[in-house]
Amino acid sequence: MKALYGQQNSPGEEMTFVFQERENLPASRDHDVKVQVRACALSWLDTKLLSEIKVKKELVPVGREISGVVLEVGSKVTFFQPDDEVVGILPLDSEESGVCEVILVHEHYLVHKPEKVCWAEAAGTVRDGLRAYTALHYLAQVFPGTSVLILDGASPFGTIAIQLAQHRGAKVISTAHSLEDKQYLERLRPAGARVIDVSHGKIDVAESCLEETGGLGVDIVLDAGVRLYSAEDEPASKSQLLPHKHDIITLLGVGGRWITTERNLQLDPPDSHSLFLKGATVSFLNDEIWNLSSVQQGKYLNILWCYIMEKLSNSIFRPQLDEPIPLYEAKVSMEIVQKNQARKRQVIQF
Repeated sequence: MKALYGQQNSPGEEMTFVFQERENLPASRDHDVKVQVRACALSWLDTKLLSEIKVKKELVPVGREISGVVLEVGSKVTFFQPDDEVVGILPLDSEESGVCEVILVHEHYLVHKPEKVCWAEAAGTVRDGLRAYTALHYLAQVFPGTSVLILDGASPFGTIAIQLAQHRGAKVISTAHSLEDKQYLERLRPAGARVIDVSHGKIDVAESCLEETGGLGVDIVLDAGVRLYSAEDEPASKSQLLPHKHDIITLLGVGGRWITTERNLQLDPPDSHSLFLKGATVSFLNDEIWNLSSVQQGKYLNILWCYIMEKLSNSIFRPQLDEPIPLYEAKVSMEIVQKNQARKRQVIQF
């Protein structure tokens, strides 16, 4: 039985991915569930975050969003029984690789999978759904009539966020990074999102949003990263398609809420003064926070089941998935994901 792991020999080096043979699973504990994995979504490995929370491993397990069938349950497991179909996200410190045929998972990281949702969609939606719900419900508190700017809307995360915002009755504006992205967003259902094509660099996002809102600015901004400096001072890895932080502050309306995925956001005094004058707020989106705080475990599982799987089952979410990938191509696919070169969610199907 093979499992996929990431290996980083020294800081700054690109991560390499290797299959390791596993002869036996570790001894199961009272609350463990043995799962036969049917699908596993691939997500970028945040090695910096792992080191910051003191999780140091020579081999980092790959693949945390899984769906599968319960084979066995521990003596104190109360939520599941054999043959149940489940979906979940393995914790950051998990020793298990989701890219493996059989794994052990604590029952508190799993929920039941709706019967009419396929394996690949369940695994491929659960993380993006969690991120979108955390951003738009807990951090931004979207309600009918609010205006929401979602940057890079054709990404897997952006696609789910657009659909969730529209489901809640918001007026959605989104940016597209290419002609293909623009066409995809215009075909997205339900229709109605205003799409701004920034691929040619000729369109000013702030100006377009102010025009769209009659000069009032948008109520909520959900970014996909921002540029912090001028073009010549920005690192080469930072996409020039991303808006500058000043653009975000300019297009925010009074009382606006900026939900950022930029962990190194630096606000200078003039930036803070502009936000103060608008009474605007900045919140940081870290979807790992649910698993880093066991106090929120019940609420977290409720989100996975009642809000994500239920909406997926009712076709409110339609994820941006690539064609299912066989196990033997998992290593190559993970290399693409780790380099942030995948535009659709990659899912390994067993």
